[in-house]
This record gives sequence, structure tokens and C-alpha cells, in this order.
Amino acid sequence: MQNRVFVINRQGEPLMPCKQRKCRKLLQSGKAKVIKKEPFTIQLLFGSTGYKQPLAIGVDSGQHHIGLAVTCQDKVLFQSEISLRQDVKKLLDTRRIYRRGRRNRNTRYRPPRFLNRAKTAGWLPPSVASKVQHNITWIQRLQAVLPKAELYIEVGKFDMAKMKQLGITGLGYQQGDLYGYETAKQYVLDRDNYTCQICQGKSKDPKLKIHHIIYRSNGGTNQVSNLLTVCASCHTQTNHQPGGKLFVLQAKKFQSHRSLKGATFMNILRRRLFSAFPEALFQYGAQTTLDRAKLELPKAHYNDAVTISGIQKIAQRPTAVVMFQQFRKKKRSLHEATARKGRKVPNITSKRNAKNTKFSNSFYLNDYVQLPDGQRGNISGFSGQYNCYVKAGGGHYLTISPKHDQVSLSKLKVIRHQNTWNVQEINTVDYMMA
Repeated sequence: MQNRVFVINRQGEPLMPCKQRKCRKLLQSGKAKVIKKEPFTIQLLFGSTGYKQPLAIGVDSGQHHIGLAVTCQDKVLFQSEISLRQDVKKLLDTRRIYRRGRRNRNTRYRPPRFLNRAKTAGWLPPSVASKVQHNITWIQRLQAVLPKAELYIEVGKFDMAKMKQLGITGLGYQQGDLYGYETAKQYVLDRDNYTCQICQGKSKDPKLKIHHIIYRSNGGTNQVSNLLTVCASCHTQTNHQPGGKLFVLQAKKFQSHRSLKGATFMNILRRRLFSAFPEALFQYGAQTTLDRAKLELPKAHYNDAVTISGIQKIAQRPTAVVMFQQFRKKKRSLHEATARKGRKVPNITSKRNAKNTKFSNSFYLNDYVQLPDGQRGNISGFSGQYNCYVKAGGGHYLTISPKHDQVSLSKLKVIRHQNTWNVQEINTVDYMMA
């Protein structure tokens, strides 16, 4: 059984999903047209009866992956998994570094814009807001192409204070680590008994410093659990290098470090989903685990979504799962780490804009194409006007000649044009083996 195709009638109202074979016949005969690709949806060009059955949408919300499923009685009509971008914060950090670098160079003065930074109520950091909005948007996309269906969503609720300190109770929630101290530095010094934690005071150096065990650039925080007392003699450049005492200590901390970013995100997402879908039925992961065991399904995001939909028995289900992977289609920031000013060859023609080419000779960035030898991949970039780079799903380049990574556009065949989402249908057996 294949995943069903979503259908809307001539007036734009959703109908029951149809089989892929019927969809192909409607498109070939000119009785329907494609109106959406994520998810794939067709619109009928003739009148229809509009017969509908009760449907259920199961959603396994998350930070990295979202599981979606559509069920009808004892049948699974559609199952998919969405992979969200995880590079937004890194790209924003890079942009900030470049922007500060421009201010320090001998260029026109660009004053920092602090007066327009007032945050509105409900503001979220861009990296978090992007993931939250995608969870909401994908649910709305399914609701828009399905008749009125029951919505079931799994959310997460985490007690982060108890995750850090298992036995915390009562006043412990109000009186944290810094209770009774004026600053975090004062607490860390007192906790470490005003002693360097590297040499244990053997250097006799009276000058003490507060050191980040995991640097903020590597995901560390300013929490006192990530701060350490070191003396000036141990806080050297040599100890920061691989093999140094601080470097070894940081590696040990990485192994035992328990990040709370995921728990924080799920708490934020839960409240946003409550507000966006007040009519939905919510449940937590512990219940999903028990229900999935009753259905004898292996652990997977799309299987969780099937379970969450409330199905009691599975008589039919697709043998494949539709994978949607978000990607960055175009580099819109034209700044570079190395300034153009002062180079031997001036950048008169602004050649750096060429790397932002979106299409060439009817081929578009991220088109799913086939090489002459049968290999398939996505166009990851263009080299000149007649060549491009093709990447496979594993991230390696596909080539015809062993000497060049580029492939001539004239030798490629377009299988599917894709926008900002890579769409791929994977057999469930291959998914479990991956």
C-alpha cells in the first residue's frame, strides 16, 4: 500500500485522500491539476459528490523531527517525517561576527542599532521561533487538505530544576544555587573554597579567575555548573590547547554535560501548541510508548504519529514513509569574512554574487536530477553557466568524470523540481536500517 494523495474539489474544499494510481489517471486525463507539493495535493476540475469519512491526524512534535500521520478507522492513509534545519543559530552567529568586523575596519561608519531592539510580548529567538512555527505550519497544512479531522498531538513537559537536582522540593525551587550570594562569581569562588581546581593551590598564585568549562561558542552557558575557579598560572594559552589541563577538563565535562536546551524548547512548544490548537487532544510521551507497544510498532517518529492518532488496530498501512527535509536554498547575506578592499585584483564586477545563482538554463537549485549512468541526486550549486554540482543523499558529490566534481547540465535529466524542502519517499525497511 502506498501513501495516499490529498485532494480538494473544484471549490477548494478538502476531500478524502485518493490512491496514487487514481491520482495519475486524473492528471493524465486532464481532470485534475497539481496545486501543492508539500504535501502533494491535487485539485479536481469537475464536480464531485464529496463523500467523507472520519479522519484523525497524529502529530509527534519535536525540535529536530516532526512525525505526521493520517488514519481512518483501522487504516493508515499517510505517514511522514519532517527534518528541520539546525543551522539557524550558527548562521546568525556568523553574521554577527561579520557585522562587528565591518565596524572595526576602515569603512564607512555603521553605528549599532540599539533603539529598534525592543522585544514584543511572546518574542522568541529566531532559531527557536523557526522550529516552533514549522510545527504549527505543518499541522495547518494537513488540516487545510483534509476534511474536518480529529487532531491528536504529543507534547513534552519537563521539570528542569529536577533534571539538575533530583531530590529538589518546596523552597528548593525558589532558593537556587545563588541564594544568599550577590554574584555568580562570589558563589563559584566560595563553592571552590577559593582554590584553583587545576593545581589545587600548589602554584600559590593569589590571582583567581572564573573560567567557562564549555565555551559559549560551543554551546556552553553562564550557569554556575559551567564555571570553574582557576588561578592565573593555570589559565594560560598552553592549557587551552589540545592536551592542556583545561582542554582535558573540558573534554570530560562534555561527556557528562546534560544540555537542557531540548527540554526548554519542548516546554515553549507545548504552550504555543496549546494556544494554536485549543481543540486538539494532547498527550505525553509516556502514554505514546505504551500505546506503541500494544500496536507492536518499532520506535520511529512516524510510528509515534500513527500511535498518537488513536488507532486501535492496523489493518492496512503504507510500506513507505514520505521524508521532508528542510534546507537552506540561497545565501542571501553577501558579506564575506575576508574584506575585498586591499586585494591585488579589485572586485569590480561583484563576482561574489555568482554563488547566489538560483537557476541556470531551466535548471534550479536543489532540483532532483538523474545522471546518464542512473545516479540520482540534488543540484547543490552552479559552476558557470553550463555546469553544476550534484549531491547524493549521503552528502557526497556525484560525478561523471573522476577528475571533476562538476556535471554538465546538458547531461542531466530533471526528475522533480523542489522548493525549500527535499521530498523523498523511503521504504520503511530501509528507514529502519538507516
